[in-house]
Amino acid sequence: MRSEQAICETPQRQRLRPGQWQAGVLLTLTISLGMSLAVTAVAADAPAKKPTMQQVLDASKASDWRPLDADNTLYMELPGGRVVIELNKDFAPLHAANIRTLVKQKYFDGLAVLRVVDNFVTQWGDPNAEDEGKARSLGKAKASLAPEFSRPAKDLAFTPLPDGDVYAPEVGFSNGFPAARDPKTGQAWLTHCYGMVGAGRGNEAESGSGAELYVVIGQAPRQLDLNIATVGRVVQGMELLAALPRGNGPGGFYENDQEKLPITSIRLAADVAQKDRSHLQILRTDTPTFTALVESRRNRSDDWYLKPAGKIGLCNVPIPVREQKVDM
Repeated sequence: MRSEQAICETPQRQRLRPGQWQAGVLLTLTISLGMSLAVTAVAADAPAKKPTMQQVLDASKASDWRPLDADNTLYMELPGGRVVIELNKDFAPLHAANIRTLVKQKYFDGLAVLRVVDNFVTQWGDPNAEDEGKARSLGKAKASLAPEFSRPAKDLAFTPLPDGDVYAPEVGFSNGFPAARDPKTGQAWLTHCYGMVGAGRGNEAESGSGAELYVVIGQAPRQLDLNIATVGRVVQGMELLAALPRGNGPGGFYENDQEKLPITSIRLAADVAQKDRSHLQILRTDTPTFTALVESRRNRSDDWYLKPAGKIGLCNVPIPVREQKVDM
């Protein structure tokens, strides 16, 4: 005799009375239909999957991109290749002009990368700058300039980001450069994100000239904002400056000449033959395409992401660069 538990756990075939079979089938169909409608309703309520950054770029128009200004683009030639730097004359016009003067005089040719500080900056200039007897002449360039730490925000193109910032009341992009502004003071300034280029200075605010430059190679040192002139950014070739051996001396300086990476030359793109130029385009930051790109990074829809962040920091927004097709 089977136990009560065995009876309960053993499937039992029951004989249905006439009409019960039809009712059971109808009930099953009703339940299935209801579940299908519920699944459809849930699917309808689910938000549409947002495009990835690559999909946004693939759908961009030609007018969403801008070429580099040859008069404000530097080609820094290193033994390993070319670094392309875009100067910003809107935020640092005096520094940009002084750097152009230095470059036209071939001031940087044969100088060197002086220090590389892990998670901070790579800096280059004259190794003998502190020795008056050996320092290279600045020629027609000025030895000191007005600080240019900020500029009036009025009439400045500015695309704000939707999320907050620790270092500034508002952050966003101005013609492709990461920037910040303060409505109370009416001032705007460039920010120290990865790849941004600044002009080194001493303790005095007006001691910078652009003869000594650095690029951010680590986590954004935003504490430098409003304390030093940020003059541009690297748009191509960052790996040539970010992957260098770190300096072992105080402040990350190289202690002997053999460690210093020589600079072959720095030229303005306008002074380089068309066939030898780097023909690049930058995604404009004042377009719906850029707005969509920011959203694609705030709420990642790539298959790998399980939980989108829903926010994005200024220095985490990439500014795409692409090769421009040019008929020679």
